[in-house]
Amino acid sequence: MCCCFLFRCATIQLDFQLPIRFELEYKGSKDAMERPVMIHRAILGSVERFMSVLIEHTGGKWPFWLSPRQIAVVPVADNYFAYARQVRDKLHAEGYYVDLDDSSKQFPKKVREAAMAQYNYILIVGEKEQEAGTVNVRLRHDPEHPYEKKMDDLLVELKDVVAKFQ
Repeated sequence: MCCCFLFRCATIQLDFQLPIRFELEYKGSKDAMERPVMIHRAILGSVERFMSVLIEHTGGKWPFWLSPRQIAVVPVADNYFAYARQVRDKLHAEGYYVDLDDSSKQFPKKVREAAMAQYNYILIVGEKEQEAGTVNVRLRHDPEHPYEKKMDDLLVELKDVVAKFQ
């Protein structure tokens, strides 16, 4: 992710209040005591300003390593909830943020809602995936090209994605 937007966060401020609060003084001209003015600088400004600029810059599409909605597991039907829970638990045990949609909504609506929520990975599980021990992976940045992966291979892929930003 490009950090070229960070220049909008920096701030330099003159502070007249902290020197009063800390009772700061210095000996000025003619040996008179004078109150200084403090100059603050903040590379990222306030946390609120930084977050608002980051959200605006990414359009809410957080990079995987930062996203609070990394992975959504979506079972095709009720009878695959148990396998979907296994997938969720395995990913969660590895330290990823994983949500499972085990609602009674229809499958297309579950996938659409996960996509609208900007999950980085949407993992579809059904009969074929359950038998093979795989998941059908849909990426937020490339939803038109889903692919199937074994769970162990997916974990390696996720670790590689995170490692790129460390």
